[in-house]
Parts: sequence; C-alpha cells; structure tokens
Amino acid sequence: MINKSLISLVLPVMLLTVTPAFSQVTLSGSIQSDILFPQDDEKIETEHYDDKVLTNTYVDLKLGSKYVDAGGRFEFLKYPLPGYETDLKGWGVPHFYVKGHYKNVELTLGDYYEQFGSGFVLRTYEERSLGIDNALRGARLNYTPVAGVTLKALTGKQRRYWHHNDALVSGADLEIAIDQFIKKLQEHDTHITLGGSWVNKHEDNKEDIFIDATHKLNLPKYVNAWDARLNVTHKGFSILAEYAQKSSDPSFDNMYHYGKGNVAMLSASYSRKGMSLLLQAKRSENMSFRSRRSMDGTSSFINHMPPFTHDQTYALPAQYPYATQFDGEWAFQVEAGYSFKKGTALGGKYGTKVKANFSHVRGLDQGDLKYPVREGSPIGSDGYKSSFFKMGDETFYQDIDVQIEKRFTRDFSLIFMYMNQRYNMTVVEGHGGMITSNILVADGKYKFSPKLSLRCELQYQFCDGDEGDWAFGLAELSWAPHWMFTVSDTWNCGETKIHYYQALVTYTLNSHRIQAGYGRTNAGYNCSGGVCRWVPATRGFTLSYNYSF
Repeated sequence: MINKSLISLVLPVMLLTVTPAFSQVTLSGSIQSDILFPQDDEKIETEHYDDKVLTNTYVDLKLGSKYVDAGGRFEFLKYPLPGYETDLKGWGVPHFYVKGHYKNVELTLGDYYEQFGSGFVLRTYEERSLGIDNALRGARLNYTPVAGVTLKALTGKQRRYWHHNDALVSGADLEIAIDQFIKKLQEHDTHITLGGSWVNKHEDNKEDIFIDATHKLNLPKYVNAWDARLNVTHKGFSILAEYAQKSSDPSFDNMYHYGKGNVAMLSASYSRKGMSLLLQAKRSENMSFRSRRSMDGTSSFINHMPPFTHDQTYALPAQYPYATQFDGEWAFQVEAGYSFKKGTALGGKYGTKVKANFSHVRGLDQGDLKYPVREGSPIGSDGYKSSFFKMGDETFYQDIDVQIEKRFTRDFSLIFMYMNQRYNMTVVEGHGGMITSNILVADGKYKFSPKLSLRCELQYQFCDGDEGDWAFGLAELSWAPHWMFTVSDTWNCGETKIHYYQALVTYTLNSHRIQAGYGRTNAGYNCSGGVCRWVPATRGFTLSYNYSF
C-alpha cells in the first residue's frame, strides 16, 4: 500500500524540485467529495454498514509554468461508497508527476494517462464513477520533429487501486498528417492521418495456472499488441478504419487459452448544417488486455473496447446498460439527426430536431476448439475457430430509439423519446434471459422568467422479463444563478411495487457546488463506455461538494 508519509513528503519535495524552473507560476486544482450517511432498509435489501459515514474524496493540485508542470492528487477512500471493490479502501497520494516541455519535446516522469488511437491496444484513464484509475507510473516522451508528425514513447507500471502491478508496460505511437506535406489536400479541405502503435507487456510467471493435478501452463512472459489506422476527412465527411492484433495472452478473461486477439473497426460520418449521420461497425475477438492476467473486475486493463451503443442519459433507458464482452462480438451502430427549418410544415415557428439511433451487438460464431486439452474447457488450447464474417445466433444487445425536440413557444419546449430495447441479461450478467422493453419519455421545460424555470420528466418502461414494468417522474426547479431543487421517484410497478424516491437541493456559487439530498437508490449497473460497476441498493442522506480553481 502507498505509504501515508507521501502526503507530507511527496508534494513538498516535488514542488521544491521544480520551483527553480518555474516562471510565472500558475496554480490550479479541484476538490470533489461525495458522502453518504447510510441507513438500513430491509424492503430494498440494503447492505449493513458499520461505518456511519462513507465517502470518496479527491483533491487535485497542479502547478504550471512555461517549461515545467507538476501535479498530484490526494485521495481519501478509507470508507468508500457502496459498490466499489474492497481493494479501493485506503488514503494517500497515489498520483503525482513532473512534466517538462521545451519547443517540440515533452517529457513526463511519474503518473500519466495516455491513449493510442481508439484505445484498442492502450488507454489509461480515470473514471471515478466506476472506481477506475489505471494510470501508468514511469516515463513518457512526446516528440514532434516536424509539423504533422507526432511520436510518443512510454514505459511504466500500471496502478491497481493502492498498488502497482508487477508487469512492465511499454509502447510507442506514431501519427503522420499526410495533408501537412501535400498542399493540394489542404486546398481541397482534405485531411489524411496515418497512425500506428505498438504495446508490450512483460509479466513474469509468478502465478501458477494448473491444467490438472500434475500439469501447469507455460505462460508467455511477453505479450505484444499493435494497431494501424487511417483517418480521412473531407469537408463534412469523415471515415476511420482501424485494426489491432494481440499475441497469445492466456488470462482469466479467456479461460487461459492461447488464441490471438484482434479487433477491426470501420466508422464513417457526415455532417452539414441541420443534418448528421454516423455509421459504425466493429468486430472484436479475445481482446481483453490486462497488466495482470489473473485479475477479474474492472481493474488492470491496458486497453479499452468501446461498446458502439448509445449512451443513454434518461433513467429508464439506462436501466439495462451494455457491457462489452471479452470473448468477442460484432457491434453495429447507426445514428442520424435532422433539423427541420423554422417556418416549414414540420419545423413550425421555432424549428424541430429529430434524432434516431440503432445499435445491435451479437456474438461470434466460435465453432470448435482448436486442439482442446480437456473436454468442454479451452484452458491450454489455441482457442476457438471463428470465421471473420460469420456471426453467432445470439443477440447480446439491441436498441432502437427516436427522439424529437420541439419548442412550442418562446418559454416552453418538449423532448419526446421512444426506445425499443433488447438486453441479454444472461450474457451480460450471467442470469435472467432476454429482457425486452418499450420505453416512452417526455421531458418538458417551461421558463417563467430569465432566472426561474421548471423541467419535468415522465417515463414509462413496458418490460418483459426481470422485475417487470417501471415508471419514473422528476421535477426540477432552477432558480438561477444559485439554486436547484429536484424531486424524483422511480417506481417498480411490476413485481416489487417499491418506490425509489430522491430529493435534492443544489447550491452553486462561482466555482463552488454543494448538493444535499435524501432517498433510495435501486441496485443495478453503472456503466461508462462499455465498462460497468455493480452498485447495490442504498438509502440515506447524501452530500457532495465540488470546487475548482
């Protein structure tokens, strides 16, 4: 665990080290503290907490100057909020760095986040709502030898909560903007970027994985992954093609087979005033890539696989979010938007906006095992046979939604949404079968004055499976520039008949934001970008504070 003395030693030493190099120093930072005072509630089956106060608190500090930047983060997670893994418990300064930059060179020492391309072979990031911080601790060099060419090289060990995994992660990335060297492309507003990446994981075989009582796996010490991509844009049109491959990487996620991993993606978009279109397809197979092969859960991922499903912001459409499947999947997404002009039959006096989305994810046709070691298990084998274009019979997830945004008067606007959703709970959660839903959403806003407005939501979910139908209602009164009052209720009108009520008061003053509330939270998955965390049911008082400077 990170030594607590870092709190009093690391940041002062770091600042003393870099201060001589600073000129015109700027200080910035932020504070985020989310607090729950939990209460037992047998009706919604809450867990019992001996601690009266649970909190996730973060303090970020950054110093900047012409040539040197430095920063650090203090985290207090000794009594973490419900649903976070037990290894998250602790407090200290797990993140600190010094960054030097001069002309076209930038060098970072310490902790850093990085992404190569779409993240297929490398993406380190922080997502506090999921308890994810997989930063690398080591060194990173960014170099731009000429305009249009960017080279990155890095090495480090990956954070896992309050420790760092033993594996050494190293890599390099090169991007070349072809249009910077061909003037005719610039004259025709055409931009072409070529990119390539390589990432290596060196992990010693400290953990023995046995096939049976007498035989164990010979695990590779080195795992290599590479990525190639092409991005072309011309005026409102853009296309991105990307392919990545990973060498044999037996792990907990793939039941320790030796098959190679790969992912291919094609994304095209077009936009002009009042119109947008997005078409995407992705095929992935065995692309779980962790800095510790025996890990489960949301930690230790070196890469990231986007889900290609629409990020829902309304409560009921987000009840069954999709999590990217490690074994492999085909994913398709189509999004279209159109704005009917003011004064037309469909646009009316203020215009009308229409958006539509279709997402579909299904499995691969995995066929038979190559050289199975034992019946019914891929452990020690070369993995599955899978024809590239042949899909499996099982649908993992699908949604079709249409959203209409209409302003009827100067003061009143309405958003209406319909969504049809199919969620394979057995694939995503391991039980429950296929859940089919039809969801209606109405979101209206009325402005009483420039400072006072009321927003109301009504949602209903006709659900076949799980706990049946749901209803949701919300009223949010905003009194600018300081106050917001919110009440909501999520009601299961199917099996349980339970109400999950919430009341919140929010006060904002300059860069300070304080929110206090009371209510129940339903158990379920919290997801972001295809990565999910299970959140248990809770009841109690909540308090949050955010400040940035």
